[in-house]
Amino acid sequence: MTARNTTPSPLTQPGGIARHGAAIFDDPKHDPYLARHKVAEPAVCKDCAAVFHRGRWQWTAAPAGAQAVLCPACHRIRDRLPAGTLTLEGGFIAGHRAELLAIIRNQEKREKGEHPLHRIMALEDAADRIVVTTTDVHLPRQIGEALKDAHQGELDIRFGAGEYSVQVNWKRW
Repeated sequence: MTARNTTPSPLTQPGGIARHGAAIFDDPKHDPYLARHKVAEPAVCKDCAAVFHRGRWQWTAAPAGAQAVLCPACHRIRDRLPAGTLTLEGGFIAGHRAELLAIIRNQEKREKGEHPLHRIMALEDAADRIVVTTTDVHLPRQIGEALKDAHQGELDIRFGAGEYSVQVNWKRW
């Protein structure tokens, strides 16, 4: 058995690894829209009516006396600052627009049902291009993979360096 050599993170002080085999992972990616402290329960979003209960946002009836707050997804929507962008391009779009839009909406419906903070912010529909912006980084990737599974094409996924974002491009000519 060989010993693992860990490479200290650039942000770790020399000698900062306390024991053999320990590693430090700096996480420069973070979502600035997630609360820095836990939301007091019960809480309900004043825009979308999602309820913060048992440590997570969910679609349920708001309990009596729930405080009105703004959920992270609605905060992003108000600020018009998407976490994810999905771009569909190519000549294939013109002949299959309804199918592509149905895939996009079905994926959003499924994901939003389980995770209220994963939503489509905007959908820009042009002749040879569709641009979808989302409140999280998971939904664009899931939609892109569903498009590739259904219609092949080229899928490119790029996560933002040092920020909570993703750019997904799907092309088919």
